Parts: sequence; C-alpha cells; structure tokens
Amino acid sequence: MLRIMKYLSKAEIGQMLLALVTIVGQVFFDLKLPDYMSDITTLVETPGSAMADIWIAGGKMLLISLGSVACAIITGYLAARVGSSFTQRLRSLEFRQVESFGPAEMNRFSTASLITRSTNDITQIQMFITVGLQLIVKSPIMAVWAVAKIAGEGFEWTLATGVAVVILLAAIAVMMAMVMPKFKAMQQLTDNINLVARENLTGLKVVRAYNAEDYQESKFTKANKELTETQLFTNRTMAFMMPLMNTIMNGLMLAVYWIGAYLIDAAALTDKLTLFSNMVVFSNYSVQVIMSFLLMSMVFVLWPRADVSAQRVLEVLDTKPMVENGIKTSTDIAKTGQRGTVEFKNVSFTYPDSREAMLENISFSAKAGQTVAFIGSTGSGKSSLINLVPRFYDATQGQVLVDGVDVRDYDLKTLRDKIGYVPQQSVLFKGTVASNVSYGDQPGDSAAERTGVSVEQMNRVKAAADVAQASEFVNRMDGGFEAAIAQGGSNVSGGQKQRLSIARAVYRHPEILIFDDSFSALDFKTDREVREALAREAKDSTKLIVAQRIGTIMNADLIVVLDDGKIVGQGTHKELMETCEVYQQIAESQLSKAELMA
Repeated sequence: MLRIMKYLSKAEIGQMLLALVTIVGQVFFDLKLPDYMSDITTLVETPGSAMADIWIAGGKMLLISLGSVACAIITGYLAARVGSSFTQRLRSLEFRQVESFGPAEMNRFSTASLITRSTNDITQIQMFITVGLQLIVKSPIMAVWAVAKIAGEGFEWTLATGVAVVILLAAIAVMMAMVMPKFKAMQQLTDNINLVARENLTGLKVVRAYNAEDYQESKFTKANKELTETQLFTNRTMAFMMPLMNTIMNGLMLAVYWIGAYLIDAAALTDKLTLFSNMVVFSNYSVQVIMSFLLMSMVFVLWPRADVSAQRVLEVLDTKPMVENGIKTSTDIAKTGQRGTVEFKNVSFTYPDSREAMLENISFSAKAGQTVAFIGSTGSGKSSLINLVPRFYDATQGQVLVDGVDVRDYDLKTLRDKIGYVPQQSVLFKGTVASNVSYGDQPGDSAAERTGVSVEQMNRVKAAADVAQASEFVNRMDGGFEAAIAQGGSNVSGGQKQRLSIARAVYRHPEILIFDDSFSALDFKTDREVREALAREAKDSTKLIVAQRIGTIMNADLIVVLDDGKIVGQGTHKELMETCEVYQQIAESQLSKAELMA
C-alpha cells in the first residue's frame, strides 16, 4: 500500500500534511474535554461555588467541542479531496498503461481482471485514503496521548485499562488472522465473476444457439456463490467487532466506577471530592483509549482489501511492455527517401509463452504501391507475420523494415500513422457510422470527446465508404452516415462490419494497408468490387493481404505461400501454379482449372 503512494502529487501530499495538523487538533480538543468536565464536577460538588463559574467552564467546553467538529470537517474534506484526485490519476495511469500493452501483456491480464483493477480495486484504495488514513493517524495519537494523560492517576484504574486493552488487541489479532486470507481472495473472486459475466454476454448468441443457458447459469452461480460465501465469512467475523468493542468499553467503565466507588468509600472525607473528580476524568480518558483501539480495528477492516488492491494496480502499472517505443520520427524517416516499402530480412518469431517458433527465416520485400498476398493453411503463421509490421509483437530474430528503417527504431505513433489496419475480427465502437470510419482522425489527448465530423471529414468518409462498397447499405440506414452504431457493432451484420472496417483503413490514406483475412465475410461480387476500388483509389498504398481465397489474391504482384511457419514459395499466381505444390493444392481445392487459367 505504501508503494502506491509514490503516485501522490505534491499538492496532495501538502493537503495530507494539513489534514495531519487538523487530526492532531481534533485529538487535542477531544482530550481536553475531560479536564473541563472535571472542573464542572468540582464546582458542582464544592459548596458556595458561583453559577457564573459553572457557565464559564461549560462555555469553554462548548467551544472545545466546536473546535473538534471544525477540525473533523476540515479533515474529512481534505481526505475526500485527496482520495478522489489520487484515484482519478491512478485510473488514468492504468488506462494509459493498458493502452501501451501488446497481445503478450493482454494475455497475462485477462480483460475482466483489468476492468476490475481499474474500478473495484481503485475504489478500495479510495475508501482507504478517505477513511483509513484518518483512522490510522488518529488512533495511535489518541491512544498515546490518552495514556499519557491517565498515567499516574491511579494504579487500580490503570491496571483495569491495561487489561481491557490486552483483551481487545488479542481479539483483533485473532479476527484479523481469520479474515486476512479471505480479503485477499475476494478480489480474485471478483475477477472471476466479471470474467464469467463478460464471457456470457459476449457469447450470448452461441449460448442461445446451443441451449446452454442452464450451463452458463450454473457457472455464474458457482462464481457468485464463492464470492458471496467469502464476503459472508468476512462480514460475519467482522460483525463481532463492534459488539466486542462495546462490551469491553462498558466493562471498563463498570470497572472504573466500581474501583472508584471502593476507593471513595475507603478514603477520608477531604479526599472524597478529589477521588470523585479523578474518577470522572479517568472514565473519560479510558473510553478515549478504547475508542482509539476501536478506530484502529476499523483500519484493519479497510487495510487488507486496500493493500491487495494496491498490489494488483501496481502489478499493472509496473508491467513493462515488451514492445518498447523507438525514437525515430517522421522527419528522420523522410531522409531515407522511401515511402511505403516493407521488407522482411530473415525474420523468425516465437510467441512469449511458446517454445516453438511460429515463423522461421521469412524474407520478402514489398515495394511502394505493390500488393503482396499471404496464403497458407490454418496456423501457418500468416496473421503472426503481418502483426510484426505495426509492432503488435517484435521479431525474435531478423529485421522488419518499413521505408528502410527497422520498425523497432520507430516512434510507435509515427509507425502506426503510416498504416491502415483491418483485423480478422472487425471491431466497431459505439458512436455513428461517420465516427467509426473517421476513427483514425480522432482528436488528441487535450481535446474534448468528438461530437461530430466536419464537412471535409464527411466527404472523406463517404469516399472511403465508396471504396469499401459500404455506401449502399449505409444510405439505407436511418440517418445515413450519422446512423448510430451500437457497442461492438452489434446492430450491423458481419459483412457490413467488415466493409466499415475496410473504409476506416482507407480513410487514413496510409502508406501501407494491412488486410488480415478481411474479405472473408464478403460475397465474391463485393470482394471483387472492393479489390478493384482499392486498386484504383489506393494505388499508391502498399497492400499486404492475408487471404484464404485464391480468387482474392490471384492478381497480387507477389504471393507468399506459408506452410508451418516457413516460406515454401513466392511469386505471381502463374509462377506459383508451376513451381509451388502447396499453392497448387490450395488453388485446385477452390477453383476449377479453367478459372485458374483465366
């Protein structure tokens, strides 16, 4: 928990120091009250005391109480302000860190876990800062100060207070030993229930298609039951805390008055008033001692979960992405005199959690404006290969060059600004058709959230949609290019999502267009029309295409055939039909000889 405090700003540290001053002031005022209570008791018991003196002592007591209330309000305000601003920063830092993660880091942390860490875990930290830090500072100060006040006031009373404190500490230690492991497990169980819920919601169509509602419900019930039972155990255990505290506090008060009564009865007449006054003061101070330990016990309730949450958040913040940012910007790249060239030099690649290489000794080059296609059986490494260009992963061996520069030397923003990427699984975001197509033209960090697109941008959106053969269905939608797109694009078909994803890539006018099996959901007619439009409208862009259909890539300038992570052939369609057996088998399984020779 202490390590995460390094993310506090100077202003927040200053506010916390000011809160410390107000906490000390509150403790001072609280511990001053028994003295005035003793003065009032002495005045009331002393014959001939003036009523005015009692009113004066009572007025001072009221002012002290108001001072304590003022300090408590200021402390609460400062703690809430620090807690809110600090956790806001943590959420931003965590979100920014997750954005820098590649697939390797995302595989380490599940999506459900990352969501929990940025919401539930940070809320636990906020609760601790807002409430726990006050208590963890206030309780020791109050305990030490109160003990110093009552020291020497009476051996019997001091002994009774010491016995009560020992019993209290022993009870707290036993309860903490019981609940600490459960607190640590609760956050992981929260991850689990989020994982099951998210999996069920994202796969709802498959669940319904296979009538697996009962199975999914049983999975959720199991996860829910585990979390509920853990929470019930901790809550039931901690439920003993308050009754125990009250019992010990009431028992101590009874012991103080019983001992006081015995001492007063045995004392001389002249000492009775002093003993009675001391008993009143001691009873109040002893309650303050118990209260300080009561506050400390509340810290033990908040601390374990906050500590676990802080470790989980730090685990994300301290993770160093495998893909590190380079230093070369667009100005440095322009000096090479190349634009849109891609070259692989003896590239090998192994996934971080795998022992076997996915790609071995891959070498080819794509010149500006060329179309280079990749084909092969499932698992041959086609997607892995093109994922090395935008640096979703880095090559294990060899070099991937873009415009003559190793991609590892690029500033990531500069590199990815050159690329229009269409993934295998089309991804759309909540918004409009226009905002999704113009997604690569979003405002920067300091700008507000986009509320619309300009006329110039809309013209570019429509042009990109024409290339992707998306304008026809978009114009039929209610609102056209301003039609709403649901989260994940759930209100459009797979083919429509794919065409909008292609339009988004074309909109950028990038140097390099990457299509990762991005025509699979298109019919043959639309596939041909999209390719013809790309050849016409994006002729200056280098196109890297992963495809399963021979018909999609027959006209490519270069076709690279992969088998088990190795290149087994490269050349044009005609050349490969003569020289590459793997390509021949794929081609003949899809098209007739007449179609292949056309």
